[in-house]
Amino acid sequence: MVKRENKTIKMITTNEEEILEKLVAADHTFRKLNEVINFAEIASPYYALYSEIGAKGIDILKGFKCLLVQFWEDYSDRQMESALRENVAVKWFCGFELLETTPDHSYFGKLRKRLGVKNIADIFNKTNEILRKQGLFGDTFKFIDASAVITKSALWAERDRAIKDGLEKLDNAVVAKYAADKDARWGAKSKNKIWFGYKRHCSVDMRFGLIDKLAVTPANVPDFRALPDVCPQNQMVFMDKLYDTKKSDLILLANGCAAGTIRKNNNKNKNRGLDCWRSGVRMPFEGTFSKLRKRTRYRGKLKVLFENFGLAICHNLKKAVKILPMPIGA
Repeated sequence: MVKRENKTIKMITTNEEEILEKLVAADHTFRKLNEVINFAEIASPYYALYSEIGAKGIDILKGFKCLLVQFWEDYSDRQMESALRENVAVKWFCGFELLETTPDHSYFGKLRKRLGVKNIADIFNKTNEILRKQGLFGDTFKFIDASAVITKSALWAERDRAIKDGLEKLDNAVVAKYAADKDARWGAKSKNKIWFGYKRHCSVDMRFGLIDKLAVTPANVPDFRALPDVCPQNQMVFMDKLYDTKKSDLILLANGCAAGTIRKNNNKNKNRGLDCWRSGVRMPFEGTFSKLRKRTRYRGKLKVLFENFGLAICHNLKKAVKILPMPIGA
């Protein structure tokens, strides 16, 4: 009787992969994603992050796919832990077997720290290279803009401590002393749109709306000051009035770019008809910024930058999955 039970258990273990494969729908998005991107190739340089000495850890390919799903679905670390345990599609995509033990929530923070901003930026660029080869980047017209990333809605307790210390107000000059996030600052798009946190600066390719370059700054940094970090080479660049500065024009000129900037009303070179056309051309791509998360889960510029590279990778891959046909024989 004992032998028969052991044989049954062995059969289930042997067929785990086959059973899991059947449980995932044939038209599931994650199946097509596996066909669009060779994740093993992308993850291969990062095996060196883990030592081969000692207890065997979780495969870096599995770990990276976990992070990808986390940003894709906007999961917290605990939600990602539950998804890996309960969602067969997530388990299958990340490379875990049906009955295999999956990591707990603490693993994902450790992986993000070990991977780091430089590596996630490299992965973002490598992913874009793959998508570029598949024709998803036009590399002729770019739309550059900045959007708010909120780290905390209200700082009343921090303000009260500042006043208690004899300060008249809690402003950007002193907020780092009192706020939990030392890198965050107040920013404003207008009198009514004020937030505490960061700015996400993106260069969006105007063929299919994929993000080509990305930078993060404290919210009080003027938009045009981040232009060198996201400016393309030898393309036409569309931007709003906040980029209408002499410095912006010089940066575009130095990069061989043509200016599609909407000019300020006091600019003597303003052409209202031309600006109206420029506004209409860029309008379909403004939605890119509304689709990215407006609140960050993290504190500190580097962590927020890591998060936004992850979000940008997922934004581009979601576009690719919708646009590209499923490869023949897949």
